Amino acid sequence: MKITVAGIGYVGLANAILLAQHNDVTILDLLQERVDTVNSGRSPFMDNEIEEYLADKKLNLTAEVSESDAYRDADYVLVATPTDYDPDKNYFDTHCVEEVIQRVTEVNPNAVIVIKSTVPVGYTASVRERLGNNNILFSPEFLREGSALYDILYPSRIIMGVPLNDRQLADAAQRFVFLLKQGALKEDIPVLLTALDEAEAVKLFSNTYLALRVAFFNELDTYAEIRGMDTKQIIEGICCDPRIGDYYNNPSFGYGGYCLPKDTKQLLANYRNVPNNIIKAIVEANSTRKDFITQRILEKAGYGSESRECPCVIGVYRLTMKKNSDNFRQSSMLGVLKRLTDKGAEVVIYEPNFPEESYMGNKVLSDWETFKSMSSVIIANRYSPELEPVMDKVYTRDIYFRD
Repeated sequence: MKITVAGIGYVGLANAILLAQHNDVTILDLLQERVDTVNSGRSPFMDNEIEEYLADKKLNLTAEVSESDAYRDADYVLVATPTDYDPDKNYFDTHCVEEVIQRVTEVNPNAVIVIKSTVPVGYTASVRERLGNNNILFSPEFLREGSALYDILYPSRIIMGVPLNDRQLADAAQRFVFLLKQGALKEDIPVLLTALDEAEAVKLFSNTYLALRVAFFNELDTYAEIRGMDTKQIIEGICCDPRIGDYYNNPSFGYGGYCLPKDTKQLLANYRNVPNNIIKAIVEANSTRKDFITQRILEKAGYGSESRECPCVIGVYRLTMKKNSDNFRQSSMLGVLKRLTDKGAEVVIYEPNFPEESYMGNKVLSDWETFKSMSSVIIANRYSPELEPVMDKVYTRDIYFRD
């Protein structure tokens, strides 16, 4: 099979590697730097497993900037372009997805398009009609940042959204499922073929439930911290219940990353004219948590205290979401940093991966020793062994020292 993947992100690259084990795969991106990195056998992300596969595995994979004939010759085209949430439109920005669909429709209307980008409920059916192409499927991804390749090689499930009354397209969906299973290392993968809207809903509701768990344990931690109680003891007692389970329960500064913030907001937007309380509360809870965390940090730093004439410097340890991540986008730390900056706090940031010397008007340092000496209080969303010598001045809610 000849397969073209649009977008060198976590989703696009992981899928390309999986499929390139047994198929001819071309992956496209607008950034020449990413294309060159992949073609040289390296990963554009902080993901050692992706780099290992690119360097050592015999993959039929080529990266290109130009579309050239990649769409024209493809049996399947995977769309894995970003769909950031636009707060003004209250909707995902899907223009990149539509640009790919339009181009494929022009040059190769017989190609089966599989949308991997996260989209609103009802989008795939709508775009099929608007752009005059009925060969479009939707298949959600459930990849974690930092373990994208592992998650696609050992998937929890494969879900294909397809018009169930279209026998030809349903067969194409089944063939694509075979290609995914062929490249996976896990056996007995659950497969579910659903209608288009239902597949889109699965993705948004899945991520919103994960956000709900994060928000729940964060609010538990807020309660325990205010009351002087041991958060860890409470969580361990609760999670002994097998119906609740001991997972996704480590407190943080709030949920963040590529998916949860935008997917929860998009799902809430899909709830327009639909009664709800929980979905709205999940979105609002994340902002409330950051407000609380900011206040505790200011208290620890002595801001507002009559006994401190000169407020101390607050050090922000990393802007990234979590360990082994290069993702700043929608990091919960950014929300806390903005609140601290708005309060007039003096902040210095340690972020060796950030290319600029300042962020939000705050100095960014890449030298660890300088950062340590300047910071009276250090805040960290997630623990790192690097922090061990200065834990006496670290504020974190990471009680399990894991993501």
